[in-house]
Amino acid sequence: MLINNSKKIVIKLGSSTVVDKKGKFKKEWVDSLIKDIKKYFKGKEIAIVSSGAIALGQNYLKNKSKKIKLEMSQAIAAVGQIHLAGEFQKIFDKNKFKTGQILISLDDTEQRRRALNVRRTFENLFKINAIPIVNENDSTATSEIKYGDNDRLAARVAQIIGADTLIIFSDVDGLYDKSNKKKIIKEIHYINKDIYELADKKINNYGSGGMITKLDAAKICINAGCHMFIANGKKNNPIRNMQKNKNYTCFFPKISTLDARKKWIISSLNSSGKIYIDEGAAKALLKGKSLLAAGIKKVTGEFKKGENILIVDEKENNLARGLSSFTSLEINKIKGKHSKEIDNILGYPSKSEVIHKDDMVKL
Repeated sequence: MLINNSKKIVIKLGSSTVVDKKGKFKKEWVDSLIKDIKKYFKGKEIAIVSSGAIALGQNYLKNKSKKIKLEMSQAIAAVGQIHLAGEFQKIFDKNKFKTGQILISLDDTEQRRRALNVRRTFENLFKINAIPIVNENDSTATSEIKYGDNDRLAARVAQIIGADTLIIFSDVDGLYDKSNKKKIIKEIHYINKDIYELADKKINNYGSGGMITKLDAAKICINAGCHMFIANGKKNNPIRNMQKNKNYTCFFPKISTLDARKKWIISSLNSSGKIYIDEGAAKALLKGKSLLAAGIKKVTGEFKKGENILIVDEKENNLARGLSSFTSLEINKIKGKHSKEIDNILGYPSKSEVIHKDDMVKL
């Protein structure tokens, strides 16, 4: 099996896999998962991304509301996160594993310097043979700076640490086709509109994702050179069940020639703005050229130098992602102008490329 050859594995646990319908932590299931890790993944570097903090917090606080305001969910998450980490630590200690907790905010992965710091933390935890337990930092995240689901967070973690495999344990066996018999699609090599149309839009009581966010996660993995599995986590010993029954959907990565930095650029989850370019600039970009001011038609959004920006054509087709050498305010001043004019327009020396080819990845 592919995962047997993986050296670095991220396991994502959905809320329904770690919290039961009464809002209690599923100790027996988690214990069986850890025993599976010990048996099947011995000697591998493992990270776990776990949902469930808000569900556990609601149970502890006896809060049964289904719709919770953001500021209250932050407080509930803060309460639940202590319980989640504590439960994991007790079971891992019993199984002779060391653990460490990492709470990640969107900016921790979307800003390059912070993403490198995150990677170093993981690397050092692996050096001391500890398993990182990861969750979004829900207690401080706002709607503007929030993943909103742990599927994409897990994929971003897998990309940043250079994982070979991401396993998402959920309440489904995988991605089903549209036939009457609802068969699992065993292998997927690329994701397009047809694949997204297969996604069930339903979300369980505790989960914030669903199949759509799992497909978003798969896109990140495909571009990052990482295999991704969607498998059922309802039964005990989920890794053994995967090995035995082979009932899952596997997403296969592209053979990527991108370096780690460009993998990070293409895997970005958000964009501060868009740069619209003309047909001539689009043709030059597709040939591997840098983006110059002369080909820019308009800019939307506000962003600073170094931020991850989408480059689109005049028909709104996404062409590339890249790190801008200018702010949105500066680009608005120099758009459509020749590179030789830029210094005079801005009143200070600057780069000639708005986005250099080395800071850009074609989509």
